[in-house]
Amino acid sequence: MRALVLQHVACEPPAVFEDVMVERGWEILRVELDEGEPLPSSGFDAIVAMGGPMSVLDESEHPWLVAEKELIRASVSSGLPFWGSCLGVQLLAAALGARVYAGSAPEVGVLPVMLTAEGLADPVFGGLPGVFPTLQWHGDTFDLPAGAVLLASSPAYANQAFRVGEVAYGVQFHVEVTRGLSLEWSTIPEYIEYADRVHGPGAIGRLLAEFEASCEQMQQVARAVFTRFCERAELTRA
Repeated sequence: MRALVLQHVACEPPAVFEDVMVERGWEILRVELDEGEPLPSSGFDAIVAMGGPMSVLDESEHPWLVAEKELIRASVSSGLPFWGSCLGVQLLAAALGARVYAGSAPEVGVLPVMLTAEGLADPVFGGLPGVFPTLQWHGDTFDLPAGAVLLASSPAYANQAFRVGEVAYGVQFHVEVTRGLSLEWSTIPEYIEYADRVHGPGAIGRLLAEFEASCEQMQQVARAVFTRFCERAELTRA
């Protein structure tokens, strides 16, 4: 299996998801879109689209978003396995014709997500606890694309995870972040400023403590769901 990893900023890699892919012997083709690296049109078996500080609506500032969304639309429409996290789920929604827009308030912090009945029965999300902690770090949200199955919600935002078809998944939250990556985020001025703007001065330290308390459980969730996603992806490409 060869995965096309779409990164939008160096500090938001697949992390735990990448660990799972490497352990399963997947080859990783990483494209840093914010660095101007070109998108391939073929030669991969799955797409993993990660987060980033930009909005899917910022096409004038980041014109590569246009081609990225078209690649996602064409790939998912052809049945190619897809996994999108945070910005990645918003890209999936937008690529499939759904509205992406600013939410009523940013959702930032370690916050619970609840599986829907469909999520509890889903082959990737089924088996998880009905409620589990996630790292939320977003201000935009999205409507569900036509034909999508809602898998998870939070008190602030109903659309937290969905599936389209058999093996295209998107999640608004982060569960893949490692301790090392969380420490890196806590030193980035733009991330510090955003946390302070949402939760007040010194927020990044408080968020880091919240993350540490739930880190192990979030990584267990990440490994469980992404392993099952990889298993389904491998079956579709066999």
